Amino acid sequence: MRGRGRSIGVAACCALLLSGVAAAAGASTVGASAEPGLAPVTLAGHRYLVRPHSRAGVKAIVAGARPAISTLAVRSSARKGVVTPKPAVYVVFWGSQWSNDPAGAAAALQQFFAGLYGAPDTWGTILSQYCEGVPEGTTNCAGQGIPVVHPTQSTLRGVWFDNAAAAPRKATANQLAAEAVAAAEHFGNTTQKLNLDAQYVVASPTGTHPDGFPRTGFCAWHNFTSSPDGNVAYTNLPYVPDLGVGGCTTIRTPTALDGDFSTETHEYAETVTDPWPLRGWSASGSEIGDECVQLDARLTLATGTFDVQGLWSNAANGCTTTG
Repeated sequence: MRGRGRSIGVAACCALLLSGVAAAAGASTVGASAEPGLAPVTLAGHRYLVRPHSRAGVKAIVAGARPAISTLAVRSSARKGVVTPKPAVYVVFWGSQWSNDPAGAAAALQQFFAGLYGAPDTWGTILSQYCEGVPEGTTNCAGQGIPVVHPTQSTLRGVWFDNAAAAPRKATANQLAAEAVAAAEHFGNTTQKLNLDAQYVVASPTGTHPDGFPRTGFCAWHNFTSSPDGNVAYTNLPYVPDLGVGGCTTIRTPTALDGDFSTETHEYAETVTDPWPLRGWSASGSEIGDECVQLDARLTLATGTFDVQGLWSNAANGCTTTG
């Protein structure tokens, strides 16, 4: 987890990481992994959960000795900031460099979120079992509290190509947080009420290294930052296709964009169920996506077919790609 940067409320959670990079950076492992497909490592004093970027890497970890997966529990009895009851996604394509998009990531990301709703979205229904406004430690909402509502319209509420200037080649965590706040203000979400359901995907262009990607090991991470507009939940989404086909996905016969979608679906679901980490749903710091990084599947929406990562379901007591 990452705990630094401008007005960042808590440690960034939970980063998807690449196998091998941590060791190359001189990181040391700490303890035994409590999540399938995840190995805890420390980078620059911050604890992360490692997601191997290849199927072979995942199998190697899953085959090793590790404790069983834990059921998710709500970590706060608060009525706000535990989940986002009505998910709304705003995507900012940061920097003039987006004029060069070799993988076609910008159009594809918009298509995914445009279709992520209604009956075709059998993956997003997994999230509806989680809620807020229930006692801390709750593992089954049982009709209580305020649940995540499965969207009946597109989750994509806004797109901004912030191309007046180039994005930093090596954006810091501070700069990423500031860009998320700039996006909130661009879309007119200038109060805490308006930002309770919103999440901002800060998508960096090809050839850039936001927060050290990929040398710091992660595929992406999500966090929140405090601001005059309230707490703002956001994702640092690097240009994952720069890793090549098969990076950040475990799906068989991957395409150039599968890793991008596997990564973003992981962060989207974690932001919905834990927007202000870690007051939402988790198990020993492991969020809904962290427990299921070994599972990918294809989801067909009205706007196309996409790689989605598996999510932990308390109701099913296991990882699944359908609710």
